[in-house]
This record gives sequence, structure tokens and C-alpha cells, in this order.
Amino acid sequence: MGFLQKIGFRRPSPPGPHPGDDISKVSSSEDNAAATAQAAVVAADEGGSGHSLYQSSEGRVFLLGLFLSLVFIALVAYYLSIDVKAGQTLLLAFVAHTFGGRAAGIGLCIAFNFSPWMTIVYNLFLEVLIVCYCYSLFVFSFNNYINCKWLTIATRNAEKQALKHKDAVARYGWLGIFTFVMIPLPITGPAAGSIIAYFLKFSVKRNFSAVFSGTLASIIIWTCFFDYLEQHIAIFKYAVIAVVLVVFLSYFKTIKRWFTQEIED
Repeated sequence: MGFLQKIGFRRPSPPGPHPGDDISKVSSSEDNAAATAQAAVVAADEGGSGHSLYQSSEGRVFLLGLFLSLVFIALVAYYLSIDVKAGQTLLLAFVAHTFGGRAAGIGLCIAFNFSPWMTIVYNLFLEVLIVCYCYSLFVFSFNNYINCKWLTIATRNAEKQALKHKDAVARYGWLGIFTFVMIPLPITGPAAGSIIAYFLKFSVKRNFSAVFSGTLASIIIWTCFFDYLEQHIAIFKYAVIAVVLVVFLSYFKTIKRWFTQEIED
């Protein structure tokens, strides 16, 4: 828990008085602020440690992401110790999944002889891991818990993209998020779906149930598709590797700009 405190997960303090403000109003405002702060201290004393950020829904999602990261590291380390090729495939699938999307990660798993069920489970695990960080960090930044330039830019870009699709998805509610995430397009991944659901004021449980149900359906479809190709195309492995490399190189600059330059409205 000290980790969250060290990186400054705090709401910004309210701004001070501006030149030209009425002194009596400023004094009254300060008195009200002091009273509010005192009430908060009393509430914290009554409730023990008070309501901490890591006890919020997005805080728990962030902690889940940390836990899944440890599981991922342990899983890769285990496979590297018993089967180097399998461990390397897990790492490559993670990189491909992160920068090229679920299709790239799934394609690599099938190309390197992972069974369909293991491909589905592992890629769903990666999606949950990635969404935990994307969703929680977006909410932290959007609500000014974190003040980080590159994350702020990425948050604004994510907000703009999510709001473009919000109205179209909103009319169908849970099913709209499910369908949006399931559609196999680069802009319809689970991270984007979770952010749209946030703007639709979905609870985290309802949000993630829609997002990960759509993700699972999409992963199953992609796995069946690649498994079919793998059985009928002799050079499937090399074709997948070539596609992943092309996707990675083509999206690298786009991903970099996402964190360094705001997209136009």
C-alpha cells in the first residue's frame, strides 16, 4: 500500500484565492474549507484509517493488475526453466498482444503449437492484465489522482476516442459494450470498451463482465480461425511472424504519439 502513497496518488489541493477576490468571500471560503477538512479528519478517526485510494474500485483493479503481473512473471519463469521455447513464446505473445492486438498474440501462440484451449486461457489472461492497468490508470489520471504528462496526454486521447463511440454503444447498454469489444478491429479492444463503459457510468463489475465476455468470444473466434489456417497452410508460422513484425513496426510510431501528442478532435 505504501507504493501507492509514494507515487502521489492524491487529489490536488483546491486553488488559493486569486487577485481581486473579495476578502470576506475568501475568508468565508477558507472557513468552510477548514470545517470540511476537520469533518474529514473526524470521519477518518471514526473509521480507522479512512477511505484510501487503494480501497476504491479502481484502486482494487490496479492492485489486481499488480497481482496478475506477479503471476505472469512466475508463469514465464516457470516455462523458461522447463521449456525455453514455450517461455519465449509466452513473452513474444505478450509483446505482440500489447502492441499488435489480440489477433497477433493469438496467432503467435497457434503458430508455436500451443493448444487451442491454452491459447484461449493465456490470451484472456493477458487481456485482463492489460485492461486492469489501462482502466485504473485512466481513471486515476482522469480524476487527477496522478499528475504525469505522458499519462495525461494518453488519457485525453483515450477520452476523445471513447466519446466518439459512446452514443452508438450507449443505446444498447451492456450488450453494446459486449459487441463493441467482440468486433475484431484495432479500435474496439477491451481497454477502449472499459473506458466507454466508465463514461456510461457502469459499475466495475458490470463493466468488466461485458468487456471480458466480449473479449472471450473474440479470442475464441480468432483461435478457431488461426487453428484452421494452421492446419491448412504449410507456411502459416512464417506468415504470422511476418504479419506481427509489420504490425509492430507500423503501430510503434502511433503508440508513441498516443503518449506524446494529443489527437485532434
